[in-house]
Amino acid sequence: MPLIVVCGYPCSGKSRRAEELKVYFEDSTEKKVHIVGDGSLGAEKNIVYADSQKEKNVRASLKAEVERKVNKDDIVILDSLNYIKGYRYELFCLIKHAQTPHCLVYCLTSDEQSSLWNTNRDPAEQYNQDIFDALVQRFEAPDSRNRWDSPLFTILKDDTLPFEAISDALFKRKAPPPNQSTQSQPLSSANFLYELDKITQDVLMAIFNVQKTSVPGDLISIPGSSEKISFLNLLTRNINMAELRKLRRQFISYTKMHPTENTGQIANMFVQYLNKSLH
Repeated sequence: MPLIVVCGYPCSGKSRRAEELKVYFEDSTEKKVHIVGDGSLGAEKNIVYADSQKEKNVRASLKAEVERKVNKDDIVILDSLNYIKGYRYELFCLIKHAQTPHCLVYCLTSDEQSSLWNTNRDPAEQYNQDIFDALVQRFEAPDSRNRWDSPLFTILKDDTLPFEAISDALFKRKAPPPNQSTQSQPLSSANFLYELDKITQDVLMAIFNVQKTSVPGDLISIPGSSEKISFLNLLTRNINMAELRKLRRQFISYTKMHPTENTGQIANMFVQYLNKSLH
């Protein structure tokens, strides 16, 4: 059943809104409602968000828990920062594969208001100010023009949630259709895994070789792909070959489970995946 993604600054009222949604849907439907969030993982926010690798691990765990709970009968609410648009895109791909609708609830507050709410919390529940400031600075606000951020409900601190509109978005709207990169398809040839391994390795080698002579602003052309990679994204995200190899392993693992019948599209799909992950 549907997924509700709640996002916003730290201490912007996300958990309160998630609970309000849970109560509403439990009272108005016969469906079970699951809230998935940082608290359910027992993660210590000031430790997790101070370490990029630990933060990635938490995001991966949250996504895995959402994927496990999304089914035909239940409503899932993801209560976390969800501040990276690339991560929200991954969640969109997940619901496309599950063929279920979703919506985004954006708790919009000023950084001053959220900071005040943070300082009013119990000291054990507060974000360190440096962590708080860094998360606010990195926050990528949702944009309803992006299909993965739509339908978007922007909620101010004194607003009442538009429960009926959210319900209509979830239950009166068709799920986004699965596409080549999210729909499971039968393997078209015994050489698929060989082609997948070879093509993705060729893409990485092309990036590695071109990086030596590229400058910020260059778009890296990839043999066999009509897509290009921004060299500036590689620099600003400080992406090295080890990180690219990790992304390649993730792509291969996903594509093994959801293979494409057209191996000629693997290079394009992999470059699209890299661009979304690097953006």
